[in-house]
This record gives sequence, structure tokens and C-alpha cells, in this order.
Amino acid sequence: MLPLKEKDRPIVKKLLEAGCCARCVLRFCCLGVQSDTAKELCAFISDSENNECQDAAVLEQHTEDPPSKKIKMDAAETDVQSEGDSAVVPTVMEEGDAKPADVCAVCLGVLQEFCDEAYAIKVCLTHPMQKKIISRLNGLLWGCLYYANSISTLGVFNTLITLNLLLNREKSICLDKDDVIQVKEAFKWTMQGLVSKELGGVPVVTKFVSQQNVFTRMAVVKALEKVSDEKFLKKFPCPPTRPARKCIAQDAQCLHVSVFVAGRYNKFSRTLPQTPWVIDGERRMESSVEELIAAPLLSSFRAEGFNFSSSGREDVDVRTLGNGRPFALELLNPHRARFNKAEVRQLQESINQSSDKIRVRDLQIVSRDAMGHMKEGEEDKTKSYTALIWTQKAIDKDDITFLEETKELKLAQKTPLRVLHRRPLAVRERVIHTMSTCFLDTHHFHLKLRTQAGTYIKEFVHGDFGRTKPNLCDLLKTETDILELDVDSVDVDWPPSIPDAVEDSKRSPSSF
Repeated sequence: MLPLKEKDRPIVKKLLEAGCCARCVLRFCCLGVQSDTAKELCAFISDSENNECQDAAVLEQHTEDPPSKKIKMDAAETDVQSEGDSAVVPTVMEEGDAKPADVCAVCLGVLQEFCDEAYAIKVCLTHPMQKKIISRLNGLLWGCLYYANSISTLGVFNTLITLNLLLNREKSICLDKDDVIQVKEAFKWTMQGLVSKELGGVPVVTKFVSQQNVFTRMAVVKALEKVSDEKFLKKFPCPPTRPARKCIAQDAQCLHVSVFVAGRYNKFSRTLPQTPWVIDGERRMESSVEELIAAPLLSSFRAEGFNFSSSGREDVDVRTLGNGRPFALELLNPHRARFNKAEVRQLQESINQSSDKIRVRDLQIVSRDAMGHMKEGEEDKTKSYTALIWTQKAIDKDDITFLEETKELKLAQKTPLRVLHRRPLAVRERVIHTMSTCFLDTHHFHLKLRTQAGTYIKEFVHGDFGRTKPNLCDLLKTETDILELDVDSVDVDWPPSIPDAVEDSKRSPSSF
């Protein structure tokens, strides 16, 4: 029995009359029921109206066996580069036109043709070579995969047209476009379980990808938000015209879900950027922190790419010492995903041996959700620094001791000139919690600071032409500049610390 209520009757009736399939009717009723329920919808209408559902003949095709279709397969798509690699499912082309009355006017046939067990089997077992690859998914190298698809943005137009049909002709209906379940969500709920079943229980996550040179769904939605309903309905018929052809399944890809690796890094070089440094298309440094960390991981996980993120960043001439800076890498479509603790420690050692410019600690595999801890309350965290300061005027030890008594110093920092080309102009309030000094000579001293995260230390020292107030020049009443800067600590309690220990696992590494 469908969980429909009396208030849903006018919606169901209007949608059936407009040529919606059963699953689209349920989407507009904000129901997540994933079954083809054409007969039940007709019965639901018939309970209140003693006449036959006008679209029963149209909807009957949902419950019958689908007509046979001729399938073309491109065998070249099934070539496998190596055992365990991800596979591209052969392109499936369905020949023959469908009658306009057979095609849903809103989802364009997506929820009719590609949400059943037969299509799940077609995705998984179209070619014999797929069976060998699929059998690997249950092995040690795999844990979960993406089922990647792309859905036409034309459905966005037809959804909005249908929504206008409901709202403008049924004034009692209270419905918003954000309430309607998207086609891709209905597709995911249905197909994830079916594909997982065909793969022998391997967890499946459905991922939707944008086609190149085609407007994305969000781009279309944002553009349509600027168009009034009156202008929109002048260009598009309401209810929407039923398409003459159903959607064609052009491609489906089996990809492994991303693996996330986190840790902390130290940077010991003053000529190493955190990320590749490219200016006007020209690379300025031969390497970067992220590349030195990622190279061994890409090789071991056999991933196709990566995304790097960290808790803040240091300038190219700044060292990161102490416990290091938290970072995380998303490894894209890895062909190996499972590593025991001993193997992860070996990966960490490989990174550390590859260069003397960086060192990594606490390396571990984490979940996607756990990465959020790195960014939580980022501006409320504290960071500690040591700076080598130069003063224009000669000083003695007594001239700088008052800085140690200065607590919770509030700064107003305009966006620094050196980053203004990539960050918006704004005045940011930051706090220097404590300072301590170490006198070196009449023109130099070390300044240790514990500050709110996001504080521009260099600008606090030299003032940035008065854009940071107050600054060290104001406090010492002389021109000052910063010669060297080190990050001593980044106070983010993530990822969890991993104590050094002897090998606790004698298992040999998994075979590739």
C-alpha cells in the first residue's frame, strides 16, 4: 500500500494526466518509495472517483515485460589494462523510436528504463571480461565502488514546467521545487541496491558526473532562477510535451570510491611551496609539499589522481616545525584500497625517505566524514610562531620586555597587498594571545607568538603600509621587518596521534 494521503490525490491525478511515470509521481509527492507502482496509483485515484483512470493504458506498460531491444556493444570499451583495474561498461545503444505516449514527460524515461534488475545486470555483465573484474571487487584490493552516470539537464526544465502546472492550476497544493525529489536521487535509491546485488554484495555509491562542454544541472538551475515564471512559460508548453524518444544509456563507469589519507607534515625548507607554484603559466619551483607526499601514495594505491587539503598553509619561505601541520589527501579511483597498519607505516617511511625537505607523521586512512574535523572551528584554533625580527633603531633588552606583558592584543588586518590578487578586500579582526622575546643584538631579536589562526604574522611585524593596526612598528616606535618565520605548532586535534611502535603485524603485504 502506497503511503499517500488525501492531500496527494490532486497531485497524483494532475501528474498522471500530464504524462508522468509512476516514479515521478512519487517524486512530486515527496515519497522515497522505490517501486514501479502504476496500478496502485490508478487504484488510489479510483478510490475517490468511480471512473477508470484515463491513463491506465499508458501506465500498464510499466508492469509488463519491456519490449525486446537490439543492443550494440563496443568491444573496445571492455579492454582491461591490468587485473583489478576499474572497468568502463560498454556503451549500450537502444534502437528504435518509442511512442510519445510511452515516455515520461519529466524524467524522459530515465526512471522507466534504467531502474530495474534487467538494466543492473546489463551494467554488470554485458561482456564476459566484466565478470573477471567484478569478481575482484570482493577481494582484498577493493571495498566499495562508484557507479558513475550523467543525466540530461533537459529534465530540469520539464520538472520546473510540471511544478508550475501543479501550482498554477491547483491552488490548494503547497509545494516548492526544493521539496521535489530529484531524478538522480530516485535513480540512486533504486539502482545502488540492484547493482550491489549483481556484484555479490559489494557496496555501491552512485556518482553523477558532468559531461564536458555541456551545462551542468546546477548551472541550468541558477540560470532559470533569474527568469520569471511568466517568461519561462512563454517559451515552454505547460504541461510539458512528451519526448518522441527515450533516453539512451550511453555510458556507465565502475570506479572505486575515493580513499582518504591523513597525517601531519613538517617542512624544513625555505624554498619549497606547499602546492605547485605557477605564475603566468610558468612553474617557479621544481617541487612542492603536496607532490612529495602524494607521489608514493599514488604509486602504492594505484590512484588516478588526488586532491590535497590542509589546516592552513605556510608561505614558501616559512618552515613548519613541531608536531607539523594536519593534511589530508583524497586519492581518486584507487585500484588498491586496503592497507594494514604495518603497510601504512611503511608508506610513511617511504615518503620520509624520498626527501629531506619534508617529514610526515601520524599517517592513516580516514573516512570522508572525518576530514571535516580538520576544518571545524578553523579560525578559533591557535597557532604558535617564532620570528626573527630586525629593527631600524638600535635596541637593548629592556626595550622589548614589555611585549611579554601584552596579552590578547586585538588586530585589525586589511587583506595584505601580497594576497590581494586572490582574496577579497576585507578587514579581519585577529588576536595575538601572548608574546615572548629573546634578545640577540642591538638590531635583532626572536619573537615568539601564540595567535588566533588566520593571523598574518609578517604584516603584524612590518605593518603592511599601515594596513595592519596595531603593528610591531607602532609598539616599538621604529621600523621593523621580519627576516625568518617558523610555524611551531598548529593546535588542531586531528588526525589522532599514532605512537611509534614496533611492527605489530607480521602479515605479508597484500598482493597487487
